[in-house]
Amino acid sequence: MADIFGAGIVIGRDSIIGVQTFDEAAHFHRDDYHLFLLLEEGALAIDIDFQKYQVTSRSVVYIHPDQMHRIGAFEDATVSYWVISNENLNHERHKLMEELSPVSPIQLDEETFSVIVDAVLLSLKIAERRDDKLYNSLVKDSCNILVGLVASRYAKDIKTIDALSRFEAITKAFKGVLERNFIISKKPAAYAASLHISTHYLNECVKNTTGHSVSKHIQNRLVLEAKRLLYHSGKSVKEIAAELGFDDYPYFSRLFSKITGMTPLAFRNSVLSR
Repeated sequence: MADIFGAGIVIGRDSIIGVQTFDEAAHFHRDDYHLFLLLEEGALAIDIDFQKYQVTSRSVVYIHPDQMHRIGAFEDATVSYWVISNENLNHERHKLMEELSPVSPIQLDEETFSVIVDAVLLSLKIAERRDDKLYNSLVKDSCNILVGLVASRYAKDIKTIDALSRFEAITKAFKGVLERNFIISKKPAAYAASLHISTHYLNECVKNTTGHSVSKHIQNRLVLEAKRLLYHSGKSVKEIAAELGFDDYPYFSRLFSKITGMTPLAFRNSVLSR
């Protein structure tokens, strides 16, 4: 894999007859690059951050480097894929993907699907022209175009700042601050202070927009990170609790159990046995 991904960009397309899994991707892992899958035909089973998805034809999947995932069975599938490292990702694209993440797989309309397939085929032709003087630049640009097309489709479902209501704008700002500070700030009041509003008003905005309280969002983000560490790291539950800013280890365990319905150790054992 080091030889294949050494350049920081890969673009490919494969067809799979029948049902097939790939050992390298069938266990939970996370990568140090952005991964995009375009399922042109067939079906695909995939888990992203421990949530299962059944992906059908004419769908696109985006996986952020932070996300734990495993790719299950492909069934009579034609799949295009491209991976790109942070270093090769256009700054504007990188910023947009960070703002969008996390996202779920989505099915594309016929026109968008056709445009992305055409872009993939062109990118593959460019990738074959290794003797071109501007080869690396051309491959990089073509991959960034593919990222841009997918990002644009995801962004289509998200309102612009100008179109957001006051509640939606505050909720969006809260989620951004949460992503940067969930380890060091665990109280709703800290987030309200950073946004220069009252805790009551912040909670009103977030609950009205998402259906969940500020505390629930904080807890869910902490538990998601705990799940990632429980699988991805060899650290003890106590060490993970400390890394996530919990001085009270029993409290962390109770919170994890409350949110997931199982203890941290039970969760670790369950995902490691899959």
